[in-house]
Amino acid sequence: MGTAAAAVLPWLGLALLALVVVALVVARRVLVVLLVPTLLWVLAIAPSAPGFASAAATDAPSITVVSQNVRAHSGGAADSAAELAASGADIIALTELDGDSLTAASETLSAEYPHSYAVGTVALWSRFPLSDAQPLTLGLDWKRALRVVVDAPDAEVAVYVMHAASVRPGQQHDRDLMLSGIADAVSTDAAPSVVVVGDFNAASADPALGPIRAQLDWVRPTDGTLGFTWPAALPLARIDQVFVRGADVLGSTTTRVGESDHLATVTTLTIRPGKP
Repeated sequence: MGTAAAAVLPWLGLALLALVVVALVVARRVLVVLLVPTLLWVLAIAPSAPGFASAAATDAPSITVVSQNVRAHSGGAADSAAELAASGADIIALTELDGDSLTAASETLSAEYPHSYAVGTVALWSRFPLSDAQPLTLGLDWKRALRVVVDAPDAEVAVYVMHAASVRPGQQHDRDLMLSGIADAVSTDAAPSVVVVGDFNAASADPALGPIRAQLDWVRPTDGTLGFTWPAALPLARIDQVFVRGADVLGSTTTRVGESDHLATVTTLTIRPGKP
């Protein structure tokens, strides 16, 4: 119920707005009745509301991290990779990769992004050297996540990429297990700066994101939107998330690339050297 409610929560605001307009026209006394549900909606949506770019350390070196679920067997991984590279990204994370799409993306990115690591359905390409690469199962019997240390300018940052298990009615145990697992992983990560990106299969207000929200800062969109990423043809929910620690967000938006049913997230950060 929490997962379903989180997905429809932003759209309840439109229903409340319509009721307010009707009340203004027909019976203003109804506005008093609408006050409580409106206040409850505002409180519920507040953690997922748009944010603002940080004004801190804007003269420091920045890195741009992009992430997209490229949809297995869509044939669009190479196009996604090329377009994301053309955006000037420093780190490219792709999820829901099959064998052919991983090969296509690797061939597209190898020249500009010589450092890479792939496991299962996820992969990362970087302009900067990588170290301490690790596959992660996050409680499952197969690998759908990874962790690497990126040697970014003036600082190292631990980057996690995850492809959470899908959610079906009555079948969300594997996804919840992975979300708890990623929260446990970052809680014990000694890296001063951490970035977690990927397809979480959980809308921004989903209670299942509570454990990782308690460990890291959820990156709010800074483009004035709610940053919806799925489905790409008419985005209705943000299920592709970004979390950080020890970093300042200079910008966070989404972009349409490739043939996927997900938009890509684009996040520009400054890394705080030496301290979380």
